[in-house]
Amino acid sequence: MPNSIADIYDTHPETSLDFAVVREAVKQGHKTPFLLIDPELARIKARRFKAAMPRVHPHYAVKANPHPEVLEIMLQEGVGFEIASIAELDLLLALGVPAREVYYSNPIKSSEYLRYAAGKGVEWYVLDSIDELRKIHGIKPDAKLYLRIETQNIGSDWPLSGKFGAAFPEAREIVEEAVRLRADLAGVTFHVGSQCRNLENWAIGIDNAERVFDMMRENGLEPRLLNIGGGYPVRHIKPIPSIEKIGESVQAALEDIPDTIRVMAEPGRFLVSDSAYMVSRVVGTATRHGTRWIYLDAGVFHGLMETVEGMQYEVYTDRAGTEIPCTVAGPTCDSMDVMMRDEMLPEDLQEGDYIYIPNIGAYSTAYASEFNGFPKPEVVVLRHGNRT
Repeated sequence: MPNSIADIYDTHPETSLDFAVVREAVKQGHKTPFLLIDPELARIKARRFKAAMPRVHPHYAVKANPHPEVLEIMLQEGVGFEIASIAELDLLLALGVPAREVYYSNPIKSSEYLRYAAGKGVEWYVLDSIDELRKIHGIKPDAKLYLRIETQNIGSDWPLSGKFGAAFPEAREIVEEAVRLRADLAGVTFHVGSQCRNLENWAIGIDNAERVFDMMRENGLEPRLLNIGGGYPVRHIKPIPSIEKIGESVQAALEDIPDTIRVMAEPGRFLVSDSAYMVSRVVGTATRHGTRWIYLDAGVFHGLMETVEGMQYEVYTDRAGTEIPCTVAGPTCDSMDVMMRDEMLPEDLQEGDYIYIPNIGAYSTAYASEFNGFPKPEVVVLRHGNRT
């Protein structure tokens, strides 16, 4: 057992985009809001992940940030890919990624999407219900299947159990139905929850997968894949366990997994989040019932959707005034468009000032829309960005 918090949590500075580089980009006159991204930082994170878990093959979760230059970096680094839709599949095919190496990890897929993916040559498909098993098998009888099971999400900022994942009794029924259909049920997957800060979750997930592997073998199936999913955290406000500490836990838990089983993971946020800053501007201010309100040109619907679910970002400005608690909102007329409350910001912030949000390369522009007629953030790619 660890002796102190320092044994678990990552206290050293993470790789991130140099704030001076961000400020220099602002001088170039880019219209806000924009996402400034250095794909080379994603390369650094990919190498770090692989070094921390040498047995685990990373497959980038395209949904985190599908920008072509990010995908190209992953391809160059030998990182595989997992998708949630055929639009993501098309992005990969355009880059020359073989369809047979793409994992379709959305547990519920329309028949139309399944036919398209099968026609393009996708072989691997996840499922977590008998209904989905029958659907996939009816469209692609030779599909290679992996079963998503539920597992503990305690200690994750966003638990993902509930919407997806088969309980053990359901898993048994799915295994038995796969045998009856003569379907190629070849693996097991789980997800520990997004921004997971509990090392035990991965070990528990692997232990649960082993129990399902035993269930599969009892029914004449031979497991060939263990997918330990995503959830690897990045630094924001809260302390996090380092990927190296997570790797130690994972590697220990994998000791009983035979070499005949390929082990993969689906990191998304970990690989790309630190590579970018969001740059926004103040479009207005107000004082309501004694509270200072700051309105930005980027809001919940334009790249900051995760704030609604509790994501706490650091916020930088160019002002040096006394900090006071502020409510930060987006530009739309929707009352949901409020990102932060009691955020300590300089009291002299005013219209036209820049706001800088670091480590926001994941699930920002990928979420963004043009709701209410406001533009999505432009993506500005650094070719030779500096980093700390």
